[in-house]
Amino acid sequence: MINYTDTETEYMIMQYIKNPTVETVEELAEELKKSKKSIIGKLSREGVYLRAIYKSKSGQEPITKVEMVSNIADNLGIEVEDLSGLEKSPKAALKALELATGA
Repeated sequence: MINYTDTETEYMIMQYIKNPTVETVEELAEELKKSKKSIIGKLSREGVYLRAIYKSKSGQEPITKVEMVSNIADNLGIEVEDLSGLEKSPKAALKALELATGA
């Protein structure tokens, strides 16, 4: 069973490349009477789908506590293992420490 004809596939690719947004995926799903997951899956298999990049509430790319502790260790010139357990601290405290140590 074929889910998409060659014509539908070409149309989807052209539309998505012109405007690679969630709205385009929703429009394609409605036009082609398919689910959004199906459209995203097909675009992914065709190598054109761009996954949305998550942004934090402040609009920045997220950074993990482990990455923050690693940055703090680098700033202090010590090994990450010397700061073992620090990643369990609140993120706001780690951010303040990271900034204070020269990030």
